[in-house]
Amino acid sequence: MNSVKTSSLTLFNALAIIIVFVVTLIGCVASQKVAEKSGAQLWGENCQRCHNTPTPSSFSPNQWETIGMHMQTRALITEQERIKIVDFLQQNH
Repeated sequence: MNSVKTSSLTLFNALAIIIVFVVTLIGCVASQKVAEKSGAQLWGENCQRCHNTPTPSSFSPNQWETIGMHMQTRALITEQERIKIVDFLQQNH
């Protein structure tokens, strides 16, 4: 009976490791896709899907920083995406 428990635990551990590996791999692929995109692309893809976006000159660089923090939570974008979008908006202010 102990060998059955040991075998089940080994199988469970192996499956857990595989799941962690797959989730990590998917996260890396997603990060790579974000890394390849510019702030302008991310702004168009993420901001305009919900509302008409204001022009970069509509807000000051500090205001864009605050808006970026707020929208990171609301739009479920990553920190890397937020940084690229805010940098784009601040440079084009």
